[in-house]
Amino acid sequence: MSRIRWEQWELLFLVAYAFGFYVVVVRRSLQLSHDHYRSVRGLRSGWMFNRLNDLSDAQWRNFRGNLPVLSVVFGIFVTVANTLRSQYHLKRRGMSIIWILLSLSYLAYLHGACIIFLLSIATLNFILAKNFGRSKFYLLVHWIFNVVILVMNRKYEGYSFSLFGQHWAFLDEHRGIFRWQICFNLVTLRMISYGCDYHWSNQVSRFDYKKHSKGCSVCSSGNSCYQVLQETSIPRDDHSFSTYLCYLIYAPLYIAGPVVSFNAFAKQLGTPQKSYSVRQTAWYGFKWVLNLFLMETMTHFFYYNAFAISGLWRQLSPLDIFIIGYGVLNFMWLKFLLIWRYFRFWSLIAGIEAPENMPRCINNCHDLEGFWKSWHASFNRWLVRYMYIPLGGSQRKLLNVWAIFTFVAIWHDLEWKLLSWAWLTCIFLIPEILVKSSISKHQARSALGRFVLHELSAVAGAVTIMCLMVANLVGYVIGPSGINWLVSRLLHKEGLPVLGGIFASFYVGTKLMFHIRDKKWA
Repeated sequence: MSRIRWEQWELLFLVAYAFGFYVVVVRRSLQLSHDHYRSVRGLRSGWMFNRLNDLSDAQWRNFRGNLPVLSVVFGIFVTVANTLRSQYHLKRRGMSIIWILLSLSYLAYLHGACIIFLLSIATLNFILAKNFGRSKFYLLVHWIFNVVILVMNRKYEGYSFSLFGQHWAFLDEHRGIFRWQICFNLVTLRMISYGCDYHWSNQVSRFDYKKHSKGCSVCSSGNSCYQVLQETSIPRDDHSFSTYLCYLIYAPLYIAGPVVSFNAFAKQLGTPQKSYSVRQTAWYGFKWVLNLFLMETMTHFFYYNAFAISGLWRQLSPLDIFIIGYGVLNFMWLKFLLIWRYFRFWSLIAGIEAPENMPRCINNCHDLEGFWKSWHASFNRWLVRYMYIPLGGSQRKLLNVWAIFTFVAIWHDLEWKLLSWAWLTCIFLIPEILVKSSISKHQARSALGRFVLHELSAVAGAVTIMCLMVANLVGYVIGPSGINWLVSRLLHKEGLPVLGGIFASFYVGTKLMFHIRDKKWA
């Protein structure tokens, strides 16, 4: 049998298996939701077929509930900004002032009097950059300042005005509707980006534009892609306070991102993005609406997150535990996709292109490195530019991952379960890095060698997906205390066949991903 014919038969089997896998998962999920809907928390009246809707996730519930108001507000903001830009031919300075005024009104509603804390810290960071930005020790001081501020914000829960005297205590009654210290996590990333880009602005860039443009469809067409905008510094005189403040509080990206570098933002503030046409932007918004409908369907029929927060899944069989865990991760992926793409959509209309988060589906990732590059992709780009490369890049990769993931955990919140998630991810990631390095140095030449390598890669992918599930469930659902319980259930006599079935399913899934990858490369 020829190689091509064998691959066709293999692909047919893989697709058939995947179809059967999802039939089992969907049917069992529907049965679980039907049998236990009275026992789980967070279900509300829905609008689909008289079914209850799973709104147990506070983040999704708040975002979904505020969608109409957010859309009206951003519609007004973007219309005002674009109209003034067109009428008065405004460039970077003029647009920064317009967006500062619009964004400050937005922040005043969100944070009330606490906007004082945000603006004070932002001003201190700006003064630090302007006075010490040329020093060779600046980056170390800059990072220490921002990490300390990040930790202090969380430790003191956004501070109390009464700390500065009882005559300021009345302001504690006007703290807005949204905790400012939560949003400040993203502001911290922007402050670090500004300081680093300012420090590097007088250095010669190592970015090879000619080499990049040969393989970039955007740059070859005459426009500048996001990477070029990010890697090309702007003059030091353009690092003004108005551009800096506009970058920190820019309304469409303020709450959730995606994360955009200062260089890329400042350039687009003066000259709006051209990567997305009006038609492409409209299509992007339409696809978002389709994803929203998918999410509504999912939460009306499958109560995955409600099972997780209710703790009810601890009483279920190993197969049901896997199905709920798998469903929770898919729910989280779709939730973040909708949130990030919503705000990116408004930013695109306003002329600012931010990197796309989640460019790949969670079910099309078979290695940890690829997963993190495609989950919070804009944050990953930020980490590569401002942490990974300055710490030594690939030459110190095994050490860098510990520093990077520890920072990511602290950046999310000061919780032990997040540190456990970060260090578990590092433990799982290091063997993958070593195996990839070994494979790249010893490429198989014979047909048998390539077959063995392909099968071993599929097995490694299945193991990685299982580790990824465990790490994320520990970090976001069951916590470190749940590890022993999870392992004991799966390694129990009843759980071993299920564990074998899970592994086989992920093995098949990984091979299917290989076919998708090879098809794209062909």
